[in-house]
Amino acid sequence: MKKAQADAQPDRSAFEAERRRIRDQYLRPSDQRPASSARGLHHTALISSDVERTVRFYQDVLEFPLTELIENRDYPGSSHFFFDIGNGNLLAFFDFPGLDVGPYAEVLGGLHHVAISVEPHRWRHLVGKLEQAGVDHVVHSEVSAYFRDPDGARIELIADPLGEMYGNEVL
Repeated sequence: MKKAQADAQPDRSAFEAERRRIRDQYLRPSDQRPASSARGLHHTALISSDVERTVRFYQDVLEFPLTELIENRDYPGSSHFFFDIGNGNLLAFFDFPGLDVGPYAEVLGGLHHVAISVEPHRWRHLVGKLEQAGVDHVVHSEVSAYFRDPDGARIELIADPLGEMYGNEVL
């Protein structure tokens, strides 16, 4: 019985109907949307098991400059460090020495992936650097490269401009 359930294909038309219902109820044309109350994403914070390894990966392989390395105000002895990912945005990390945080896991309410937009010529260059560094990655639609960082967080480099997804405006 379990195998039959696993082999059964989901009713995609029902999923699309639900998306349509939600779009119809909540999505407004851009000229009818209020301005956001937010200024932007200050930083997204991930967890690092090894500060130096994380710095080498993000700064040396992905070419995101390290901008600061300070003590985490919430956990004495822990580091809080930041990388410039362009456009005034930061990717941040904490380490938690002495605290067993366990391996990376995707859970409801957790992180699925971080998508970072790069110019198309930089995208090709960075995919080459991933290959040179031996980082397993998957290229999708010739604009997205998915891979995991040294601690297992899934990262996407996307050549689409900010506010676009596969040629569609999303902002």
